[in-house]
Amino acid sequence: MIKHLRLLAILVLFVAGFNSCADKQDDLGLSSEILQKINKLGFNPENAFAIDGGYIVEGDIFLTDEDLEGHTHGNLPSLVVGNSEQYHTFNLVTGTPRTIVVTTSGGNITTALSNAINDAIGRYNAENLALTFVRGGSSGGGDINIRVVNTGQYIASAGFPSGGNPYNTIKYAKKYNNYSNGFMTTVIAHEMGHCIGFRHTDWMNRSYSCGSGGSEGQQNSGVRAVHIPGTPTGPDSGSWMLACLSATTNRPFNNNDKTALNYLY
Repeated sequence: MIKHLRLLAILVLFVAGFNSCADKQDDLGLSSEILQKINKLGFNPENAFAIDGGYIVEGDIFLTDEDLEGHTHGNLPSLVVGNSEQYHTFNLVTGTPRTIVVTTSGGNITTALSNAINDAIGRYNAENLALTFVRGGSSGGGDINIRVVNTGQYIASAGFPSGGNPYNTIKYAKKYNNYSNGFMTTVIAHEMGHCIGFRHTDWMNRSYSCGSGGSEGQQNSGVRAVHIPGTPTGPDSGSWMLACLSATTNRPFNNNDKTALNYLY
């Protein structure tokens, strides 16, 4: 699609080019107070919008009102400002080594989507990380539950870890559950990346993968964006955590992604 799929974080898919994981809205309707809280948490409030239970920011990151009120990080170190390196938040999964069960719910899990979920899990497990992902059942309740939803507002969305546990829900739009295996596997792996604490590789300038847009958030507040040592300081066109992708994109982990994953886990 030659408009932009904003990953994750979720926006409207434009079938002409790149697509955003989350749909833009002309009238976002958010109060200045909410926008200020989003900004204070370390995210760019531009194009943020409300959905049931919270807000979507940066295309595919889901924040609740509790997130906006409750996240304080005290005296944390300053961050390195870079170009298109791999980045993580201060919210990571702890208690490793550990097994993370990935379940599904909501019905409408096509065979193609189910295969993509398995393949996304396989991509992580092939790296022999301190996190092992296993497929659970279809009635929810896993550490990360993938739920198919009937929406036109986004492709997929997720959040960041809390209390040392992965974010527990990935929402995947029903209208995209029969796309190519490479596309769906990339989207699921991307959202799983958010669930274990990764920010967008090009968070500082999303125009790199999206064609437009600037920095997604402040590096010195909220969840922050921490550069992962050993990853490049220049653009990384193949990273699975780039903010946008096309309808035909397939992004297995590149070498820099693998460095980032093994550094954290």
